[in-house]
Amino acid sequence: MKDLPLSTAFPDSSAVDRATYHPGPRVLDIWYSGGDRYSYFDVPEETYRQLRSASSVGEFVNREVKPRFRYAIEPGRRRFRPQED
Repeated sequence: MKDLPLSTAFPDSSAVDRATYHPGPRVLDIWYSGGDRYSYFDVPEETYRQLRSASSVGEFVNREVKPRFRYAIEPGRRRFRPQED
């Protein structure tokens, strides 16, 4: 049971909609307000706990997550964006 994903919504954040942490593989999925989902790898659970309690979720992600962890964007989750001519 301890490996069940942990999820948090951030209704007050202008940058992040929600995050889900997968303890077994140590993957942190973040859905940004623009619609993209990024998966960050080898993230300790403590980082997820700190994210949940951060006064500014966007600042925490920019300072503590983006520069420290390898990531991949999930292309299938991107919102439709019209092509420019």
